[in-house]
Amino acid sequence: MQSSMKMQSDGIHGSWGGRLGSKATVLVVEDDDDTRAALADTLTDLGHSIEVRADGVAALERLHSGNFDAVLTDVRMPGMDGIELCRRLSGDRPSLPVLVMTAFGDVDSAMGALRAGAYDFITKPLTIERLASALERALNQGPKSSIIVRPCAAPPPEEPLDGLVGSSSAMRAVSDRIRSAAPTESTVLITGESGTGKELVARALHRHSARAAGPFVPVSCAAVPAEMLEAELFGHTRGAFTGAGQARTGLLQQAEGGTLFLDEIGDMPLELQPRLLRALQERRVRPVGSSVEFDFDARLIAATNRDLGTAMAAGTFREDLYFRVNVIRVEMPPLRERPGDVLELARYFLARASVGTSESYQLTPEAEHQLLSHSWPGNVRELENSMRAAVAMATSGHVGFEELPTGVRANLVPREIANDPRTLDEVERRHILHVLDALEWNKAEAARVLGINRATLYRKLQRYGLEGNNGN
Repeated sequence: MQSSMKMQSDGIHGSWGGRLGSKATVLVVEDDDDTRAALADTLTDLGHSIEVRADGVAALERLHSGNFDAVLTDVRMPGMDGIELCRRLSGDRPSLPVLVMTAFGDVDSAMGALRAGAYDFITKPLTIERLASALERALNQGPKSSIIVRPCAAPPPEEPLDGLVGSSSAMRAVSDRIRSAAPTESTVLITGESGTGKELVARALHRHSARAAGPFVPVSCAAVPAEMLEAELFGHTRGAFTGAGQARTGLLQQAEGGTLFLDEIGDMPLELQPRLLRALQERRVRPVGSSVEFDFDARLIAATNRDLGTAMAAGTFREDLYFRVNVIRVEMPPLRERPGDVLELARYFLARASVGTSESYQLTPEAEHQLLSHSWPGNVRELENSMRAAVAMATSGHVGFEELPTGVRANLVPREIANDPRTLDEVERRHILHVLDALEWNKAEAARVLGINRATLYRKLQRYGLEGNNGN
């Protein structure tokens, strides 16, 4: 197509080989002259009737005087930007789908557009295929109110999300991210080290979405043999391969009306990635051995402990699939970066271990001190397993230093203190500072862990010149 070359010159790549479906009247709002012309030419070649405007104010005036089937707008424009345009149209024309173009990685703008009433957003650099597919979905699936930002029973901001324990600033940021992303239909990529709780995030996103009544279907791309993963995801017909004695519905269809959670997507075989990408773009799936495609309606949430940037550079993960799954990103911090949550998590796991027993397990100050000193390379999963092991070893309701697993007891005090040849006062000062930092300067909790009362702690803080260190 002529427009393919023009689009490519403006950083919008590819060609469209899909089905030409609904023809529509589309208003394109873009302040860059070349990009605006390229978009208009491409959408015209796709069979749509196009009008263009250079800013939100002019677009709003045109929309008040004419009928359009959809709006395609940039976010960042002088005067009235794309988010304000969405907000105005959401009140005046709630059934008009608005597609917003955002820069890759500009999640805040994308989420702002969705909250303002946008139907969906498309990340730059654009491809003709993504643009056409997104517009086709907007035209075929009805008003945005049935697709994006549907009513859901999200908890109020002050309540923790189920299973995501921790009051540190890092975990509060994760919870805020989940609450923003859950009501949308956007694909979410959850990143973080093993054991940080990525599946808990995925389940929270599902529970607090409009799809909560539908199924949550998890699968680990690392746990399923490569030769079987294709049939697991897409299904297969009877006799499609050796051992296929009967037809099987794939996980994409099993998640109909709900959520498919692809854990460890970074381990997906390279040869399978184009099929997944096409299925996500088209919302259609063809089982192995079949010539018939089926529609499916499932939201995708993916997770990985790998660096997908490195994988793309190495050629083991496709860039276009990365753009598709990394629409909204939630990063799970390792436990060592939120030490203030360690004791809260430990008590939570002990309380769970107490269910069904006559005991109510409590940590001794020595045990708490050691939990704060450990680096937790296995993250929350290691802490949970450690508390289970400690309960199994406990002969009473108290969990002390001796009941902790050997790996957790390995270093009695932080390494930097154990190897420090300085005076006792200097070592004490550093240790008090370490505990306060770990507990985010909760002085009451720090005094309890240190085994002293608050008055003694305040005297020591004054003595060591630490009383103003945390800014309060």
